[in-house]
Amino acid sequence: MAPPPDSNHPAERARIEVGIVDGIGRIDAAEWDALCPPDDPFIRHAFLACLEDSGSASAKAGWMPAHVVVRQGGRLVGASPAYVKDHSYGEYIFDWGWARASQQAGVPYYPKVVSAVPFTPATGRRVLVAPGIDEDLVIDGVIAGMQHLCEAVDGASHHWLFCTKDEHDRLVGRGGAEGRPSPLLGRMTHQYHWQNEGYDDFGHWLSHFRSKCRKETRRERRKAGEACDAIHVLRGTEMGDREWTALRGFYEDTTGRKWGQAYLSRDFFALARERLGDLAMAWLAEHDGRYVAGALCFQAGDHLYGRYWGCRPGYSALHFELCYHGPIATCISQGWTRFEAGAQGQHKIQRGLLPQPTWSVHWLKHPGLAQAVRQANRQEAAMTQMEMAALAQRSPFKRG
Repeated sequence: MAPPPDSNHPAERARIEVGIVDGIGRIDAAEWDALCPPDDPFIRHAFLACLEDSGSASAKAGWMPAHVVVRQGGRLVGASPAYVKDHSYGEYIFDWGWARASQQAGVPYYPKVVSAVPFTPATGRRVLVAPGIDEDLVIDGVIAGMQHLCEAVDGASHHWLFCTKDEHDRLVGRGGAEGRPSPLLGRMTHQYHWQNEGYDDFGHWLSHFRSKCRKETRRERRKAGEACDAIHVLRGTEMGDREWTALRGFYEDTTGRKWGQAYLSRDFFALARERLGDLAMAWLAEHDGRYVAGALCFQAGDHLYGRYWGCRPGYSALHFELCYHGPIATCISQGWTRFEAGAQGQHKIQRGLLPQPTWSVHWLKHPGLAQAVRQANRQEAAMTQMEMAALAQRSPFKRG
């Protein structure tokens, strides 16, 4: 294979082409996946295609696909998953306050452009770059594409959600020239993540807990074992119609009781069975011959991500085992380094998932709103840092 072209050469820069594609299915899967990092299951072509082909992420659902692609000499060298939205549902980086303030001032807030994996509050790359290509060149191309898309739909803002810290630092401050009224703004929020510090097994992991917390974890695991006949840990390739139907039912029950809206359609689960077998994992509890609780996760490389949980009435004791203890035990046994268990939930701290910063980047068209958001984000970041420090003191780990 010939070495990649020198993208710093003026002639190569002139060959950069930025485009907008109205569906992940219009992009070759092998080309897209060649840009993806190995530890992220959600940015893969197959996962995005399941969301779009099932109608879960569609114009009708308020997630109109409009992916930004960067080509060099016809080769895909960069991309960013992007959607045009007329609401803020399913994002988990909450900007409802910004929207309300904007609309109260008589400034439309929607439509907006969002670079994210729909309904997936997991940290990952939002600007995908081919190996050997000038990353700043691709970032500039993606920013230009997002801006062009925003103008084309008469949008008021564009956003990168749950990007990596490196991307956040590279993006923040760009712009502010050539007609852009404000530079890109950063925002810090937080979640609860688990990191593998080289634990030998679950017992070794528990040995780092204070005695009281260690006993509580063992009690939770014992109660879970008593509440069912067996707990199965299955890869997607081992799951059939029975398993996927149960997981879909748990998801619909949980969303119906807690959130009121199921973002994922029934077709998503059917397509996931066909296409996501190598990325999906499930923890399923069985009692009297039927599945009574389950947690659906996704895994790639050295990372595991918890996504959806549900149970039949009377089996809530299984929650901590299926959503935290079991996945952590599997991470340790497999040598995986990171487990993200989804958005929110301070109860995760007592199970060993500690507060970690999450990052997003935003551009707002209206200069007054941009200035107000910049100030609000600074205050929020300071409060978030203090909150994370306070929450970390509630961890189950031994002091000192």
